[in-house]
Amino acid sequence: MSHSEQSMGITMRIESSVLTGALSAIALALGTAPSQAQHNEEINGGADPYVMDTDFLKLPAGRIIGSTVTVELDRDGESLWVFDRCGGHLCIGTDVAPIQKFDADGNLVKSFGAGMFVRAHGLHIDFEGNVWVTDDQGPDGKDPRRDGMGHQVFKFSPDGELLMTLGTAGVAGEGPNTFNRPSAVFVAPDGSIFVGDGHGGNTNARVVKFAPDGTFIKSFGRRGTGPGEFATAHSLAMDSQGRLFVGDRENDRIQIFDQDGNFLDAWTQFGRPSDVHIDANDMIYVADSQSDDVHDGADIRPDWKEGIRIGSARDGTVTAFIADPDGDGSQEGVVANRSDVVYASRTGDMGLRRYTKR
Repeated sequence: MSHSEQSMGITMRIESSVLTGALSAIALALGTAPSQAQHNEEINGGADPYVMDTDFLKLPAGRIIGSTVTVELDRDGESLWVFDRCGGHLCIGTDVAPIQKFDADGNLVKSFGAGMFVRAHGLHIDFEGNVWVTDDQGPDGKDPRRDGMGHQVFKFSPDGELLMTLGTAGVAGEGPNTFNRPSAVFVAPDGSIFVGDGHGGNTNARVVKFAPDGTFIKSFGRRGTGPGEFATAHSLAMDSQGRLFVGDRENDRIQIFDQDGNFLDAWTQFGRPSDVHIDANDMIYVADSQSDDVHDGADIRPDWKEGIRIGSARDGTVTAFIADPDGDGSQEGVVANRSDVVYASRTGDMGLRRYTKR
């Protein structure tokens, strides 16, 4: 099959999935395409059963939450881990600890990681409660404080002890122990480590798999728009079947793989994914923070609203939509606890939101 034929197949599945959640070109061929009004209602008009709260965090005097891409839950299912950019948009030149844990009432429990990062990005809490983070920038040839830092993945104990480092400090590359702006990290139940490596532009566009001890196993993916290709592997999640969900943000889709990197499917009905979270019941939460953004003078996806789409990771059905009240491209991260509380992290305007059921 040619590249153009592959792309056409994905496009057909895109149109079909909005109506049925079944991403099949055959289903589209047998069905009827939706009208534009139906299309907009399907993708932007889901139920919104949540109320927003922006004042739940209790921080020490003088400390504010900075630009925050991802948030995660502790193993207790209620406490919240936050990896912010040290009260601003970068961590260079500060002594602020960017990794923070809050209890369910928003009280700060612990913090660590000061002086270790250029720019905070990905965050993951593994099945043992260890804290994994990615530093998605490095030296820029201008600020010497960046030299010898960045382009790495770190594993900490829940108390902040550094347990493992992947990547070479300050070196951007595409080898077995170098990254170029790693965006995301996820640890499978068997301990295998997956890293979403790249952040668009002239960076990598791949997923890298490591053994539990950090030994390189393989990488898969390359820059492109076809099946198994990425523009930005911005987020990672896994369902109860062990399928790896990759938020391929600049390609406006979630791609699904087995743990050997074999392509299984592509979903577009959840918008332009900045973050993907799947809970123990296979409910999927997807933060779309860029559909309303303007690029080269035009909206990226003018018929899609920014917000959080909620549905089933089993069949791809979208059941609810929490609209971003600002629609400013800031609401990038999402996680939901077992009490149906949804947390959303903010980048551009900095901060966190908590959504509770009405």
